[in-house]
Amino acid sequence: MSKAYVYTRHGGPEAEALIDLDRPGPGPGEILIAVRAAGVNPVDWKLRQGFRRPGEGERVFPVVFGSEAAGVVAEVGPGVTGFAAGDEVFGPAHGAYAEYALLTADVTAHKPAGLSFRDAATLPVAAATAYDGVRQLDLPGGSTLLVTGAGGGVGSAAVQIARVFGLRVVGVASEGKKEFVESLGAVHVSSGPDLVERVRSAAPDGIDGVYDLVGGPVLTEAAELLKDRGKLVTAGSPQQAVAALGGAAVQRVRTAAVLEAVADLAVRGALKPHITRAFPLEQAGQALRAVEDGHTLGKIVIEVAA
Repeated sequence: MSKAYVYTRHGGPEAEALIDLDRPGPGPGEILIAVRAAGVNPVDWKLRQGFRRPGEGERVFPVVFGSEAAGVVAEVGPGVTGFAAGDEVFGPAHGAYAEYALLTADVTAHKPAGLSFRDAATLPVAAATAYDGVRQLDLPGGSTLLVTGAGGGVGSAAVQIARVFGLRVVGVASEGKKEFVESLGAVHVSSGPDLVERVRSAAPDGIDGVYDLVGGPVLTEAAELLKDRGKLVTAGSPQQAVAALGGAAVQRVRTAAVLEAVADLAVRGALKPHITRAFPLEQAGQALRAVEDGHTLGKIVIEVAA
């Protein structure tokens, strides 16, 4: 049996539970890992509420939370090469808030020795999404990038990755996150009404690209700052909403090569996950609440005992 934190129906926190499940078995192209750490992301509670990814079918309850994990390979499925029991790995996961989780081999990477399980678990969703979005914008060095939601997991990674690519970054976040955003190398702009005016004051030479992680009115306001709406991408709003503004949703690459690239940045110290809190699996609900309240600073992880 494997302990897992699940939701038993669509709804709020009342639908969550820590239960025992049969240990999953890897199918073709899959890897079963003993989870050592799992990243907590906003998409986790959104899925519990009923959000569906494009092309996703009906869910069979209970559904295990969690979409990124790091751990030790316990078993490999048919057709899997390059991985063996005992390897330390990380990648997007199917049900990461658990003692055991399944990973797809093609989008799993070996964990570098210089990277902790905790840090590795923050990379497959948050850091990889940040990396994909910055690469998609393809701004030349010296350009100015506006990042909304710069104090969160994806936003803080996007700021750091943009700085590695030689971009000047203006980060939008609450006033309480000012010191944190500035520590990442960005010019901080407070969120709230009259955002456009504050950004123009902080970047008088203009904004060359926008990486939005908030959506809604913030996305609409940020779009006003661009001459070329083709340099507007979002991971915080549906495709149709950003397309109406002339931009695009972040196109996820989802390859092991991207994971290896962000892991290399982390090992080099150019990308710091900034884990602000870690919870044991038994307190997974508290970890999820900390993200669901919308005021998370950096990343939150769940640790699973060996």
